[in-house]
Amino acid sequence: MRIVLFGPPGSGKGTQASLLKDKFGAAHISTGDTLREAVRNQTEVGLKAKSYMEKGELVPDQVVIAIAKEKLASVGDRGFILDGFPRTIAQAEALDVALAEIEKPLDAVVNLQVDDGELVRRLGGRRVCPGCGEPYHVDTKKPQVEGKCDKCGGDLVHRADDQAEAIRNRLKVYNFQTAPVLGYYESKGILKNIEAVGDIAEIQKTIAEALAQA
Repeated sequence: MRIVLFGPPGSGKGTQASLLKDKFGAAHISTGDTLREAVRNQTEVGLKAKSYMEKGELVPDQVVIAIAKEKLASVGDRGFILDGFPRTIAQAEALDVALAEIEKPLDAVVNLQVDDGELVRRLGGRRVCPGCGEPYHVDTKKPQVEGKCDKCGGDLVHRADDQAEAIRNRLKVYNFQTAPVLGYYESKGILKNIEAVGDIAEIQKTIAEALAQA
């Protein structure tokens, strides 16, 4: 199974990617991780990326695509779950060309849908221990002592990027960036919109059923 996974912050994308990876035996490919791996391994395209990163510049699409193509070619017949890419129509078109060259076209694009109000609730309830990094949530993972980390006893904090206004800005940017890309894949007939609210296992089941029809 070869898919691209979309989902706004707080949609459970990481959880579902892990479940899909286990179910299909596919490689979970985060383009950010892949980029850092290529730089660390000093591959030809990794060194190109490094030259831009060292100057504080954005890595050009053609370099990111080359790195993604290199990684996708290496997974063999396992299939893949591509996470965090593409972010623009130009990247989506370039990805299609790259996948055609290695004869691994996409089977489906899965889009996890959660309304903004629910995302603000999920993300806004997060708390974290700055000392050890342990995460908590005011609804789903409460500490034994309010405001204190179970592991190290540190004071839990509500990060600035988890404040309601910051969350809404993040979601606005995400929706602005991804809407055109989702439209592109919808026009190709491979977009699967999944309501990602409720029981995690049920959401995973719905995704699997949608992919079975891909």
